Amino acid sequence: MLYWAVVCLIIAIIAGVLGFGGIAGTAAGIAKILFVIFLILFVVSLIMNSRKGGGPKL
Repeated sequence: MLYWAVVCLIIAIIAGVLGFGGIAGTAAGIAKILFVIFLILFVVSLIMNSRKGGGPKL
């Protein structure tokens, strides 16, 4: 998911440089949403892992 957020951000930067304001705004909005979803899932994953009481068992 973080990969797609970075891809959308790069598309937004390229579109902004080329003068496509609407496309750049849309791509930047999508990148922000995906990044927020990634952060939420990351925090939930950390909380669930700490509740289990340990790290990976090798």
